[in-house]
Parts: sequence; structure tokens; C-alpha cells
Amino acid sequence: MSATKMNEEAESQRESAVLDQLLEGCEKPEDLLAPGGAFNRLRKRLIERVLGTELSVHLGYDKGQKPAGTAGNHRNGYSAKTVLGEEGPVALDIPRDRLGTFEPQLIKKGQRRFEGFDQRIIALYARGMTVREIQGFLLEQYGVEVSPDFISLATEGVLEEVTLWQNRPLESLYPIVVFDALRVKIRDGGSVQNKAVHLALGIRADGLKEVLGLWIETNEGAKFWLQVMTELKNRGVQDILIAVVDGLKGFPDAINAVFPQTEVQTCIVHLVRHSLSYVGWQDRKLVAEELRTLYRAETAELARQQLDAFAAGKWGRKYPTIVASWRRAWEQVIPFFAYPLEVRRVIYTTNAIESLNMQLRKIIKNRGHFPNDEAATKLIYLALRNITAKWKMPPVFWKSALNQFAIRYADRFAVLSV
Repeated sequence: MSATKMNEEAESQRESAVLDQLLEGCEKPEDLLAPGGAFNRLRKRLIERVLGTELSVHLGYDKGQKPAGTAGNHRNGYSAKTVLGEEGPVALDIPRDRLGTFEPQLIKKGQRRFEGFDQRIIALYARGMTVREIQGFLLEQYGVEVSPDFISLATEGVLEEVTLWQNRPLESLYPIVVFDALRVKIRDGGSVQNKAVHLALGIRADGLKEVLGLWIETNEGAKFWLQVMTELKNRGVQDILIAVVDGLKGFPDAINAVFPQTEVQTCIVHLVRHSLSYVGWQDRKLVAEELRTLYRAETAELARQQLDAFAAGKWGRKYPTIVASWRRAWEQVIPFFAYPLEVRRVIYTTNAIESLNMQLRKIIKNRGHFPNDEAATKLIYLALRNITAKWKMPPVFWKSALNQFAIRYADRFAVLSV
């Protein structure tokens, strides 16, 4: 038998002996896969072996050999260290050198978690799990006990990512931007307040959707909205063709102060929903059908006639508040009727923002309230990151709308290939 063959067989026997030793006593799957199981013991040995090799390279000689040219530096025992990972905690013996100049690369000084462990915590957090739920999950699945401060520290780096995202450059032109808000309970100044988290959803010239930013504010006024519009402009937005808003006071003026050519359109879906909030459950379907004839009118004049007819009819007399709300918002409603069907469909179809808010509410509802604005921002950003990662194709009817934009706004809109 050749020397090579003999060496291969000897190596195979050594590997088998090591595996037999590791698998000794493994009778059930958990004996192999549990945090203290064979896989974890193997991982411990592999890590410690790599660390030992790193120290040998640092010192210039292997374990068991005599030091040579190391200025008196040599191995100096071990220090115990527990590192957390998805497979559970691993108790390691980290080799040391006498002079303390050894800087291990696999497990760095001060490192308490394996790479990827923080990302697992962040993923759980982004899906709406509370700190208590994350603690329970890590303990149950991986046998890892962590403190609330540990989880907060693991997610703290997300705030830097939020800052970069919130200040990233934007497109110069957005044909449509939809502004919407959801209410979130946040502790502020010793009391829990019902704050609005505002989102801006832009539809780009290529038809793709993009969340431009999020802003948290207790009182929405013209000053706040002017600040938001100025921020968008400073980030590169030069023009918005149509801004769809939910009727907040001072919002249209703030938009036009920064983007004077932008047409401001009240969100029809919000207006209908606001109208139906005054209606009893037994009447909602019938009232909604009457309102549909109003916003589906071919022209603004026909729509006004429909509103007058609604006001004089059964439902207008029973629910006069609906008529009053439509008439107050009429100047921001009528631009809708000047657009051709293809553009109307894009403006009215707010499924994207509605779906976005619905998914965010599912995640937020697990929280009674947030301790501060930063905690709310952190969770909402992570949720947005997960949701928008699935956005790919523009609406099927976008090309038709694109052609209409190119005609209607010929001096402001350049047709892009999509």
C-alpha cells in the first residue's frame, strides 16, 4: 500500500474517532441539534482550533514548539468567554499571549454575538414581536437568555440606517405622490400621546412605487407640512405633478409654496371613508352607491349636479354632514374630473398606500405604545423595508397613464422608457 493511501486511511480513522466521540450518547434528534448538542460541541472545537491557529501565526510557532524570535512572547493560557448565536450560547476558551498583543479575528475582543445573530433579532423585531416575545423565542428556540437592554442594543444600529434612508437622494420628478398617515401611541413628556406617522408614497416616471420618507408629528399644521415639502425638495425633488392628500388643513398651501405647479387632489377614498363614518351600518352600502355616482361623473359640472341631487335626496337630508364635507373639500376634488380615465384610475386606486398601512397596522397593533419617537421610527422603518422589498412591477395600466401625463404635462414631463 502506498504512503499516500496509508495517510488517507489514517486521516479517515481519526475523523471517525472524533465523530464517534462527538456522537457518543446521541440517541434522539435533540441530542444532536439542541443548544448543548453534538453540533454545538463540534462548533466549539472548530472555533477554538481556528483561534489556536491564529495565535500560532501571531507568535510564529505552533503549539508544542519552542518560541523563536518572539521577544519573550508566548502562550499564556486561556480566558473563558460565552458567545451568543442562533444555535445557542457557545462557551469558548480563548487563547491568550503573555504580552496581550494577540487580536483574534474570528472572535474579536469584546464580541459577544456571532455574526448574523443581531440580524435575527432585528428580523423578529421588524415582524412586530415585542421585546418580551423575542426573549421568549430566543430562549425556547436557541436556549439563549437575553435582556431587554441587549435587544435594544442589537436594534440600535438601525437608527443610523434610518437616517441614511431618510436623507437619501430622490428622483427629480414624481408624477404622483400620495400622502397618508396612521395613528400611533407614543410616550412623550410623561404621557402617552396619539401621534400621526406620515408617509409619502411616490410613483416614479417608470411606474415603480417608492416610500419617500416618514415623519412623526403630534400637531399637523402648515409649518410642519412646509418643513416636509422643503425636505423633499432639498433631497432632489424638483417637481410633483399631482399630490394626493387626505384633506388636512394647510396641506395644499404648504405643497404649493414649495411646488407651485403641483395640482393638489383630495384623496377620494379618504373622503368617501370620512363620509361613511357618519352613516349607520344599515345604510352604508346604499350611501356608498350614491356617492359612487358622484365621483364617477364624467365632468366636474356633472359631479356638482350629482352632489346637489344627493343633498336634496333621502341620504343628503338624513346625513347633511356628508354634503358639508364634500363642499368644503370641493376645490381639491374637482381637479380629479379634469383628468382622462387612465390618470383618474391611478389617482383613485390607492390600493398601494392602503395595503401599506394595513400591513403596518398589523405589526404595530402588538405594541400598547412606544416609549419614544425613535422606537416607533425604528420599527416602522424595518417594517417598510420588508414590505417594499416585494414591490417590483408597476400597475398594468401605468403605460396608458404615462402617455396621458406626457400630453397633459408636455413641458414638464419627459417620457421615459418603461
